[in-house]
Amino acid sequence: MVGYKTLVLGATMNPERYAFKAVHRLLVEDIEVVPMGIKKGKIASLSIVPVHEPQENIHTVSLYIGAPRQEPYFDYIVNLNPKRVIFNPGTENPIFAQKLQEKGIPWENACTLVLLSTNQYKS
Repeated sequence: MVGYKTLVLGATMNPERYAFKAVHRLLVEDIEVVPMGIKKGKIASLSIVPVHEPQENIHTVSLYIGAPRQEPYFDYIVNLNPKRVIFNPGTENPIFAQKLQEKGIPWENACTLVLLSTNQYKS
């Protein structure tokens, strides 16, 4: 669980949601994961942490909130200084992507679940 600590922003206890599935899949892949969301609860053995809670050593931020709701998180995510930000399908945001690029933070429009299932997550 070294090196790819992932913050899943938009985590939910709803098993139908892709953020929920991503948290589970990251755990299966032995990747340290921090589920962050607006509602308290648990996913597997992990508590969903409140939004904007300070975090350290985040490698990847995996976004599961749509572009219209992302702006309040821009500075928080930039200040985490992640090695990459993944805009999952439906979360693509050219404005935020430009901000990340200006700060030298790599980003990609991709699907965390697909990256994991095709062994591309750690590449």
